[in-house]
Amino acid sequence: MRCNWYAPVSNRRDKQGILRSVFRAAGPTWAASPARRIIQGLCFIAFFGLFCYVCWPYTARPPRTWQNWLPVKVDAEQGQVALANETATDVRFASGMRLHASDPSLGGDGYLGEFEVKSFVPPRLELQLAAKPGREQVDAIASSVGPWSLSDRRPGQWPSHYADSLSSKEHIAAEVFLILDPLVSISTSLASRSWVWSLAAAGAILLACVLVPRGFCGYLCPLGTLIDLFDGLVGRRVQRFRVTNVGRWGFIKYCLLAAVLGAALCGVLLSGFVAAIPIVTRAAAFLLTPLQTGLARDWHQIPPWGAGHFVSLAMFGIVLALGLLQPRFWCKFVCPTGAVFSLGNCFRATQRKVLRTCIDCGKCAAVCPFDAIAGHFTTQTLNCTFCQTCGGVCPVGSIQFVGRRDASEWKETAALPRNEGTTPRRAFLARSAAVFGSVLAGAGASVTPGLFAGRRIAASHGPAVRPPGSVPEPDFLQLCIRCGECYQACPNNVLQPVGFELGLDGLWTPQVVADWSGCEPSCSNCGQVCPTGAIRALPLEEKRAARIGYAVVDQKTCLPFAGKEPCELCVNECRTAGYNAIEFQRVGTELDAFGQPIEGSGFLAPTVRSDLCVGCGLCQTRCNRINVQTKRLLPASAIVVQAGPGREDRLRSGSYIALREAEKQRREMPPGDSAKDGSGGGYLPEFLK
Repeated sequence: MRCNWYAPVSNRRDKQGILRSVFRAAGPTWAASPARRIIQGLCFIAFFGLFCYVCWPYTARPPRTWQNWLPVKVDAEQGQVALANETATDVRFASGMRLHASDPSLGGDGYLGEFEVKSFVPPRLELQLAAKPGREQVDAIASSVGPWSLSDRRPGQWPSHYADSLSSKEHIAAEVFLILDPLVSISTSLASRSWVWSLAAAGAILLACVLVPRGFCGYLCPLGTLIDLFDGLVGRRVQRFRVTNVGRWGFIKYCLLAAVLGAALCGVLLSGFVAAIPIVTRAAAFLLTPLQTGLARDWHQIPPWGAGHFVSLAMFGIVLALGLLQPRFWCKFVCPTGAVFSLGNCFRATQRKVLRTCIDCGKCAAVCPFDAIAGHFTTQTLNCTFCQTCGGVCPVGSIQFVGRRDASEWKETAALPRNEGTTPRRAFLARSAAVFGSVLAGAGASVTPGLFAGRRIAASHGPAVRPPGSVPEPDFLQLCIRCGECYQACPNNVLQPVGFELGLDGLWTPQVVADWSGCEPSCSNCGQVCPTGAIRALPLEEKRAARIGYAVVDQKTCLPFAGKEPCELCVNECRTAGYNAIEFQRVGTELDAFGQPIEGSGFLAPTVRSDLCVGCGLCQTRCNRINVQTKRLLPASAIVVQAGPGREDRLRSGSYIALREAEKQRREMPPGDSAKDGSGGGYLPEFLK
């Protein structure tokens, strides 16, 4: 089996064409291995396309409504209607478009049915019922005198535009590069002691690398391509920091891998800090998302940065800056994801081999981007990515990529890598000690006081409000890899990264910042793009039933409770969202001389229903934006979503809708029967009992 993809461009020197000239101008690696560079470029574009377009929520179109359409011709039995609106001069209806019609004058929601547009010649709109009408529907249409209201969705129906938009764009999973990073899946599975769904994808890419050893690093990894760009634009121009003796660096990636796996075995997830794809995805979330938001929407829509942002970007800068030491220094010597693939090379079915016709010119060693050329210009198999660049520059065609057991006459593999400065035994002992020490260091991270102390610090700072569908907090911290994909997919920046207030254990994990924005009832994107199941991929109906917190009214500062002025902001916002979890109660009623309440005195103040509130935070957002920021009546929002025991539902599996139904049954249970299930009569959260 031979797979020499470089030959068509690099060895046909008698065919000078435009394509060859372009490859040669792009650099020696492009001319030597164009197939690899093209695949690498396409994957790089695909990664940022998935992140910047598929995950970008603002391609969603909210439901539209068109008012004041008068029926001018009605055939109720046939379901044919003609409407007119003299003011609809800029409206466009395409033939075949589906519209929901209602007439509020009929009472209730006045729903008349779903219609299909037959024609539209302003101001006349011809409609046909999408389904055969029933008798009640015929009577409603026949008795309606208008005006009609037309909309994209049925009146009272929950919106779903954000979820629908993601679903329509996600032809391949938005998180595909994250699930192909095997260190992500392996470490989260070990840390959580559970099967992680992305393990299947990680296993598939490792199996593929049996045929193309370390092919992920050489062809697919967007971080590697970004490092290549940095090396080409900056690294090659700065030579003063170059290192030549690379033997001492060769085992760093294995030590990092051992530390990550050792920590995972003890329940602490470190892969999000050092794995390749989470690093580049988080950098995109902290750099590209604000830029995209500012350019596409407005710069004031960008949330403020915290210390965690700067630390993450500094770490990303270090990854790129390592290229000043050597091209692709991170990929060669540091990347623990690369170490997983390097160990996978032990099971390779194919291999780079060198014929005895090699003239020892050294061109292959000079051009190799992964330091995979061993002594006598044979192969360091753990480093080789099958990029075939070396074969493209070989002047005599001595480098072949063949089956591992090919019987041709090959040069003998060197016993020692080039530039290795120690004896094999000393090198083996030193490396073994380094790996063992790394395992102990990773395991020690789980018990180091104050370092990974998120669970303890949360007790004093208050628990973070996690996204809908988040698994229980201990499991969440063992599954969340801090990739930042959910930040990009979340509309209005509801989800923002936790800083150092929860310790390193919680650093960069997502939290709901309701002062900035509330959780949209039409969105379930965060769970759809989560690669590890830290946020469950819930259907939209389940997501709306998932309680992430409980809105608590501060009666000392709330304007009606304090007797300052009437305010209905939170109540109206909750009704608009469709939850109807906040109701009015009258407070501050004045009494007359006979002790009777004076009609119209006092204020209507909000009260939160514990059975309906899911903690979306829309009420807090509204209060903060108007009463705090605009009117400056309050120092902080008077209604705040709080998480914690009894205030949130964090299910590893199961239905939130079923949970709500069970609570409803307990509330409706007769008082004499309530002791049977220990509920004490009626459901109340623990913090209200």
